[in-house]
Amino acid sequence: MREVQLGQHTVKSHGLQLARTHMHDWFILLLLLLIEVILYVIHPFYRFVGKDMMDDLKYPLKTNTVPVWSVPLYAVVLPILIFLFIYFRRRDVYDLHHSVLGLLFSVLITAVITDAIKDAVGRPRPDFFWRCFPDGKDVYDAFGDVICHGDPSVIKEGHKSFPSGHTAWSFAGLGFLSLYLSGKIRAFDRRGHVAKLCIVFLPPLAACLVGVSRVDDYWHHWQDVFAGGILGLAVATFCYLQFFPPPYHTECWGPYAYFSLYRSLMARCQLTM
Repeated sequence: MREVQLGQHTVKSHGLQLARTHMHDWFILLLLLLIEVILYVIHPFYRFVGKDMMDDLKYPLKTNTVPVWSVPLYAVVLPILIFLFIYFRRRDVYDLHHSVLGLLFSVLITAVITDAIKDAVGRPRPDFFWRCFPDGKDVYDAFGDVICHGDPSVIKEGHKSFPSGHTAWSFAGLGFLSLYLSGKIRAFDRRGHVAKLCIVFLPPLAACLVGVSRVDDYWHHWQDVFAGGILGLAVATFCYLQFFPPPYHTECWGPYAYFSLYRSLMARCQLTM
């Protein structure tokens, strides 16, 4: 019987073909990016904040332990660097393309959902009092609602507590990376290698610590962080399973496209025999 060999599929040999095949996917990514920019710019819902609510919103206004600029670095750039490392070892452009595409979908879908909910809910952050009244002198209208006299951009950001964007992004990117690594090292091959699970659990642990920092910095209530984590992890799982088999599957180490190509070549060889 003739042996079927796929050989290497590199960016140079198959990259352009893959890009053309998935052109609509990349177009949708650009559309998601545009929607995310719009959602970030528009003003959130300014809900009623009365004096009796201020006891829970008087936490100190602190800087971020995890800066905003660092989130794309560890949630997007770091996973892509790991994807590239595996690509240079295996020379499988299908794996590289689908992992990058799945990661970007995971992060951008999460970002759009997160900011849409933020704008619609408009929940005040735990430090809202000092955003609204930086001099500590609170003022209210005839209905008991706040009359803020702080920096408008700071006040706007103060109405974006639910859900946590840092946490959602972290679980969307690092959660996808965890699923990817579990497939590559076959963490659930029933051979009892607990060390593999330690590798798989590292990215979610980092995401959890980011979520904890958001509560410690008084930028979010614990419910915001919990909801952001669930949202990011759920989207990451759905996006991963669009391109790769589940981590417990026997073919978990490669994308669906790789095995589809392999089976088509097998069928072609059998017809020519």
